[in-house]
Amino acid sequence: MATASNQLPQTGFVRIWQIVGNKKTNTPGLIPISRTSFLNGVKSGKYPKPVKLGERTTAWRVSDIRALIEQMGA
Repeated sequence: MATASNQLPQTGFVRIWQIVGNKKTNTPGLIPISRTSFLNGVKSGKYPKPVKLGERTTAWRVSDIRALIEQMGA
């Protein structure tokens, strides 16, 4: 059985739809939380800060998301 952290690439970045899923495309997320709740958590400092990769591209470091998943599981 695959765990959430096993679905992540070893290094690099992930976009928000990979973290929380996308209902329109029926893509499951790694963390069972809504997009708005995740972004509010980022704003409050509960979740990791994103990295701007381009003018319209925001992503999160895989290492930060792995640490978050491990922290949530503890």
